[in-house]
Amino acid sequence: MSRTAGETAGEAPGTAGPQPATTPGTAGPQPAPAPAGAPGRRLSAVLQGVVIALGLVLMVGGFGVVAVGYRPYSVPTDSMEPTVRPGDIVLARTSDGKDVGRGDVVVFRDSGWGGALMVKRVVAVGGDTIVCCDARQRIAVDGTAIDEPYLAHGYNAGKFSVRIPQGRLFLMGDNRLGSLDSRVHLDQASGTVPASDVVGRVEGTAWPMARMGGIDRTAAFDAVRGPGAASAHGPLVPAALVSAAGALLVLVTAAVGPAAELLRRLRRRAR
Repeated sequence: MSRTAGETAGEAPGTAGPQPATTPGTAGPQPAPAPAGAPGRRLSAVLQGVVIALGLVLMVGGFGVVAVGYRPYSVPTDSMEPTVRPGDIVLARTSDGKDVGRGDVVVFRDSGWGGALMVKRVVAVGGDTIVCCDARQRIAVDGTAIDEPYLAHGYNAGKFSVRIPQGRLFLMGDNRLGSLDSRVHLDQASGTVPASDVVGRVEGTAWPMARMGGIDRTAAFDAVRGPGAASAHGPLVPAALVSAAGALLVLVTAAVGPAAELLRRLRRRAR
């Protein structure tokens, strides 16, 4: 039988040309293999999400501790320089005055002093006797002369001797030459104010940023015997550091992914 046009030796009738070879047991084309490194990128994305979540927990948790336990107050005058300055925003731990001790910086409001919020330092508590001053112009509490390293000029003006009634406080500013404090109110309850007038113990400065940080507990009165020592600070500084660390962790981790992807693209282009 003669071949028809278009047929060639070895071709089966009815076919248009050679058929592609297939591997026995396969049904057709196979899916493309996953790109190299895909499992590693997936693991990296999971780890990135975990770290960001941890950072958010730290940031929100630390901020929550500060927000619940502390209140901001603006310093109105220069009477507490150099510890705090006019216009500073300080953070004070909420207090009813019962936990206040000698050397604590407090926010208080006393009607006999005008009723405005003020910031001063406690220098004597109920039961103490405070005397001003010795030859070096230092105050003495229960016979113990006090060296106060935080004073603006290291100077105490005036002469007085006061026995502090129980439940009351004697308050002075660190800027002794520019502070209207218990010394100018000696005709009103010997210059003392009720401990219950205290609304907070100052533990740090929140603003301006250049002065942001904790206010250290002073050891100036530790040699005075009896109750009334300066209070231990609360969690303000640790909580603030934890919150800041959490925020930094979130920012750095969020930037790692895009940075790594950009680096991979630059490497591919360089090949």
